[in-house]
Amino acid sequence: MVNYSEIFSDQGMDYQTYRALVDQLLLEGKATGDVTYDLHYTKMNVQRMTRVDKTATLTDELTSTISGLKAHYKFLVITEGWCGDAAQIVPVFNKIATASLGKIDLKFVLRDKNLPLSDAHLTNGGRAIPVLIVLNEIADHVLATWAPRPQVLQELLKEWRKETSEMPILAEKLHGWYAKDKTQSTQIELNDLLKGLENHS
Repeated sequence: MVNYSEIFSDQGMDYQTYRALVDQLLLEGKATGDVTYDLHYTKMNVQRMTRVDKTATLTDELTSTISGLKAHYKFLVITEGWCGDAAQIVPVFNKIATASLGKIDLKFVLRDKNLPLSDAHLTNGGRAIPVLIVLNEIADHVLATWAPRPQVLQELLKEWRKETSEMPILAEKLHGWYAKDKTQSTQIELNDLLKGLENHS
Protein backbone atom coordinates (compact mmCIF):
# COMPACT_ATOMS: atom_id res chain seq x y z
CA MET A 1 0.00 0.00 0.00
CA VAL A 2 1.45 3.35 -1.07
CA ASN A 3 1.52 6.02 1.64
CA TYR A 4 1.09 9.11 -0.52
CA SER A 5 1.06 11.54 2.38
CA GLU A 6 4.38 10.24 3.70
CA ILE A 7 6.02 10.29 0.26
CA PHE A 8 4.73 13.80 -0.41
CA SER A 9 5.94 15.26 2.88
CA ASP A 10 9.16 13.27 3.40
CA GLN A 11 10.56 12.81 -0.10
CA GLY A 12 8.83 15.40 -2.25
CA MET A 13 10.97 18.24 -3.63
CA ASP A 14 9.65 21.57 -4.84
CA TYR A 15 10.46 22.59 -8.41
CA GLN A 16 13.47 24.72 -7.51
CA THR A 17 14.97 21.90 -5.41
CA TYR A 18 14.39 19.38 -8.21
CA ARG A 19 16.03 21.64 -10.79
CA ALA A 20 18.96 22.35 -8.44
CA LEU A 21 19.44 18.61 -7.84
CA VAL A 22 19.59 17.89 -11.58
CA ASP A 23 22.06 20.77 -12.09
CA GLN A 24 24.26 19.71 -9.17
CA LEU A 25 24.44 16.09 -10.31
CA LEU A 26 25.41 17.26 -13.81
CA LEU A 27 28.29 19.28 -12.34
CA GLU A 28 29.44 16.06 -10.66
CA GLY A 29 29.16 14.13 -13.94
CA LYS A 30 26.07 12.27 -12.76
CA ALA A 31 22.40 11.98 -13.68
CA THR A 32 19.40 11.23 -11.49
CA GLY A 33 19.51 7.68 -12.87
CA ASP A 34 22.26 5.12 -12.48
CA VAL A 35 23.59 4.90 -16.03
CA THR A 36 26.14 7.15 -17.70
CA TYR A 37 24.34 7.60 -21.03
CA ASP A 38 21.72 9.56 -19.10
CA LEU A 39 24.19 12.47 -18.88
CA HIS A 40 23.77 13.47 -22.52
CA TYR A 41 19.98 13.46 -22.21
CA THR A 42 20.08 15.30 -18.90
CA LYS A 43 22.17 18.14 -20.37
CA MET A 44 19.68 18.59 -23.20
CA ASN A 45 16.76 18.36 -20.79
CA VAL A 46 18.11 21.15 -18.59
CA GLN A 47 18.10 23.35 -21.70
CA ARG A 48 14.57 22.21 -22.55
CA MET A 49 13.24 22.91 -19.05
CA THR A 50 14.87 26.34 -19.05
CA ARG A 51 13.34 27.12 -22.45
CA VAL A 52 9.84 26.08 -21.34
CA ASP A 53 10.28 28.01 -18.09
CA LYS A 54 11.07 31.16 -20.07
CA THR A 55 8.78 30.86 -23.08
CA ALA A 56 5.61 28.97 -22.09
CA THR A 57 2.61 31.02 -21.04
CA LEU A 58 -0.54 29.54 -19.58
CA THR A 59 -3.60 29.90 -21.80
CA ASP A 60 -6.43 32.21 -20.76
CA GLU A 61 -8.72 29.21 -20.37
CA LEU A 62 -6.34 27.34 -18.07
CA THR A 63 -5.59 30.50 -16.09
CA SER A 64 -9.32 31.03 -15.61
CA THR A 65 -9.82 27.42 -14.44
CA ILE A 66 -6.93 27.74 -11.97
CA SER A 67 -8.21 31.04 -10.56
CA GLY A 68 -11.63 29.47 -10.06
CA LEU A 69 -10.40 26.47 -8.06
CA LYS A 70 -12.39 26.06 -4.87
CA ALA A 71 -10.60 23.08 -3.31
CA HIS A 72 -6.93 22.65 -2.44
CA TYR A 73 -4.89 19.90 -4.10
CA LYS A 74 -1.53 18.24 -3.85
CA PHE A 75 0.30 17.46 -7.12
CA LEU A 76 2.81 14.63 -6.73
CA VAL A 77 4.95 14.17 -9.85
CA ILE A 78 7.12 11.14 -10.62
CA THR A 79 10.02 12.22 -12.81
CA GLU A 80 13.73 11.88 -13.66
CA GLY A 81 16.22 14.42 -15.00
CA TRP A 82 17.08 12.23 -18.00
CA CYS A 83 13.47 11.91 -19.23
CA GLY A 84 12.73 13.97 -22.34
CA ASP A 85 8.95 14.04 -21.89
CA ALA A 86 9.39 15.18 -18.29
CA ALA A 87 11.64 18.04 -19.40
CA GLN A 88 8.91 19.33 -21.73
CA ILE A 89 6.10 18.93 -19.20
CA VAL A 90 7.22 19.46 -15.59
CA PRO A 91 7.74 23.23 -16.09
CA VAL A 92 4.04 23.41 -17.04
CA PHE A 93 3.09 21.71 -13.75
CA ASN A 94 5.17 24.34 -11.97
CA LYS A 95 3.50 27.21 -13.82
CA ILE A 96 0.07 25.83 -12.89
CA ALA A 97 1.02 25.49 -9.22
CA THR A 98 2.52 28.99 -9.16
CA ALA A 99 -0.60 30.47 -10.77
CA SER A 100 -2.83 28.72 -8.21
CA LEU A 101 -1.57 31.02 -5.44
CA GLY A 102 -1.41 28.22 -2.89
CA LYS A 103 -4.38 26.13 -4.00
CA ILE A 104 -2.00 23.55 -5.53
CA ASP A 105 1.01 22.26 -3.59
CA LEU A 106 3.50 20.69 -6.04
CA LYS A 107 6.22 18.16 -5.20
CA PHE A 108 8.52 15.97 -7.29
CA VAL A 109 9.96 12.53 -6.54
CA LEU A 110 12.42 10.44 -8.55
CA ARG A 111 11.00 7.35 -10.21
CA ASP A 112 13.90 4.99 -9.55
CA LYS A 113 14.00 5.87 -5.85
CA ASN A 114 10.25 5.25 -5.55
CA LEU A 115 9.58 2.06 -7.49
CA PRO A 116 6.55 0.93 -5.42
CA LEU A 117 4.94 4.31 -6.16
CA SER A 118 5.91 4.07 -9.85
CA ASP A 119 4.59 0.52 -10.09
CA ALA A 120 1.25 1.67 -8.72
CA HIS A 121 0.99 4.07 -11.67
CA LEU A 122 2.14 2.20 -14.78
CA THR A 123 1.26 3.21 -18.33
CA ASN A 124 0.54 0.18 -20.53
CA GLY A 125 2.57 -1.91 -18.09
CA GLY A 126 5.63 0.36 -18.21
CA ARG A 127 7.15 2.92 -15.85
CA ALA A 128 6.64 5.82 -18.26
CA ILE A 129 7.18 9.29 -16.81
CA PRO A 130 6.30 11.95 -15.95
CA VAL A 131 3.30 10.85 -13.90
CA LEU A 132 1.10 13.48 -12.28
CA ILE A 133 -0.80 12.14 -9.27
CA VAL A 134 -3.45 14.55 -8.00
CA LEU A 135 -4.15 14.10 -4.30
CA ASN A 136 -6.65 15.70 -1.97
CA GLU A 137 -5.52 18.37 0.48
CA ILE A 138 -4.33 15.91 3.14
CA ALA A 139 -2.73 13.67 0.49
CA ASP A 140 -4.43 10.46 1.56
CA HIS A 141 -6.59 9.95 -1.54
CA VAL A 142 -5.79 9.88 -5.28
CA LEU A 143 -8.28 12.04 -7.19
CA ALA A 144 -6.80 11.76 -10.69
CA THR A 145 -3.66 10.88 -12.63
CA TRP A 146 -2.14 12.07 -15.89
CA ALA A 147 0.78 10.49 -17.76
CA PRO A 148 3.16 10.49 -19.52
CA ARG A 149 2.48 12.82 -22.48
CA PRO A 150 -0.49 14.40 -24.31
CA GLN A 151 -2.80 11.83 -25.91
CA VAL A 152 -2.25 13.14 -29.44
CA LEU A 153 1.50 12.60 -29.04
CA GLN A 154 0.94 9.19 -27.48
CA GLU A 155 -0.92 8.15 -30.64
CA LEU A 156 1.73 9.65 -32.92
CA LEU A 157 4.46 7.80 -31.04
CA LYS A 158 2.65 4.51 -31.63
CA GLU A 159 2.70 5.23 -35.37
CA TRP A 160 6.35 6.33 -35.37
CA ARG A 161 7.33 3.13 -33.55
CA LYS A 162 5.87 1.12 -36.42
CA GLU A 163 8.41 2.82 -38.71
CA THR A 164 11.48 2.69 -36.49
CA SER A 165 12.70 1.52 -33.10
CA GLU A 166 15.80 3.74 -33.12
CA MET A 167 15.64 6.02 -30.10
CA PRO A 168 17.56 8.99 -31.60
CA ILE A 169 15.09 9.16 -34.51
CA LEU A 170 12.08 8.82 -32.21
CA ALA A 171 13.48 11.43 -29.82
CA GLU A 172 13.99 13.89 -32.68
CA LYS A 173 10.38 13.44 -33.83
CA LEU A 174 9.12 13.70 -30.24
CA HIS A 175 10.96 16.92 -29.40
CA GLY A 176 10.16 18.39 -32.80
CA TRP A 177 6.49 17.88 -31.98
CA TYR A 178 6.87 19.49 -28.54
CA ALA A 179 8.65 22.49 -30.08
CA LYS A 180 5.80 23.08 -32.53
CA ASP A 181 3.05 22.44 -29.97
CA LYS A 182 4.49 24.93 -27.45
CA THR A 183 2.80 23.14 -24.47
CA GLN A 184 -0.70 23.78 -25.88
CA SER A 185 -1.86 20.14 -25.94
CA THR A 186 -0.50 19.56 -22.44
CA GLN A 187 -2.34 22.63 -21.18
CA ILE A 188 -5.64 21.58 -22.80
CA GLU A 189 -5.51 18.15 -21.12
CA LEU A 190 -4.51 19.57 -17.74
CA ASN A 191 -7.27 22.15 -17.99
CA ASP A 192 -9.78 19.33 -18.59
CA LEU A 193 -8.32 17.42 -15.64
CA LEU A 194 -8.69 20.41 -13.30
CA LYS A 195 -12.24 21.06 -14.47
CA GLY A 196 -13.09 17.41 -13.83
CA LEU A 197 -11.69 17.64 -10.29
CA GLU A 198 -13.80 20.66 -9.48
CA ASN A 199 -16.93 19.09 -10.91
CA HIS A 200 -16.51 16.09 -8.61
CA SER A 201 -15.32 17.91 -5.48
